[in-house]
Amino acid sequence: MNTDITLKEHQKNAIARALYGGNTLLAHAVGAGKTFEMIAIAMEGKRLGLHTKSLFAVPNSLTEQMGNDFRRLYPNANILVATKKDFEKANRLKLFAKIAANDWDAVIVGHTQFDRMGLSPEREQEYIKAELEKLREELEYAAEYGEKSFSVKKIENAIASYQDRLNKLNDAQVKDDFIDFEKLGFDKLFIDECHLYKNLATATKMHNVSGLGSGGAARSFNLLMKSKYMDEITGGKGQTYASGTPISNSMCELYTMMRYLQADMLKDCGINHFDEWAADFGEVKTDYD
Repeated sequence: MNTDITLKEHQKNAIARALYGGNTLLAHAVGAGKTFEMIAIAMEGKRLGLHTKSLFAVPNSLTEQMGNDFRRLYPNANILVATKKDFEKANRLKLFAKIAANDWDAVIVGHTQFDRMGLSPEREQEYIKAELEKLREELEYAAEYGEKSFSVKKIENAIASYQDRLNKLNDAQVKDDFIDFEKLGFDKLFIDECHLYKNLATATKMHNVSGLGSGGAARSFNLLMKSKYMDEITGGKGQTYASGTPISNSMCELYTMMRYLQADMLKDCGINHFDEWAADFGEVKTDYD
């Protein structure tokens, strides 16, 4: 590490938490130094043998800035900063071959490029089937609650969307020339500004509750699948997310972050659905200003 830079105490604590405590959410306020924390977690974790190759997904406009910050904190780091041009069709396979074949300390890509890095069709099928099973359970639960309500229709729409995605995979749809994410060798994942992935479909029987009306975004489900894969290969120690605003509109966003980072803990606690989580940790109230 650059000896001219001295990290603050809270930064050292955050780095220690990520190195020894597993999946981590860095939720410090804007300007508190989350970038240096992520970089130090990547480099010190590799030095300690906790992981070998890190992937940083950052907002598209910040890839070069992240690379500059990386070299500033660790001048000798072996990093690859992928640009939008690298992901163009003519350059894509060359880029992925370079990622897979070299011992990078870190590879930095923009969110858009990260979203296009897909898991193998077989693994995606496995994850989609598991999600469909959960949604169907939730549908039965919601249907028992009452008439064909808005919440039931929303779950049905989510099931249809996932089923459509599964059918396309089953039809052996011609895949773009990307190398499967698993073959790139990443065993540590960093998501900067992770609140941009908070729109994950959440099945619930609740209605007329602010913040629960979203049907979910494809990019968020893609991250959920990658988070499941990272947990599989690292035992729940392979992810670090950072955001100054992890919760902005609804406590549902906190549940989403836990699905990404604490899936095993939720399972161990017997919490398989949002409504079970909300019953334990939340209370629906109507207040007037």
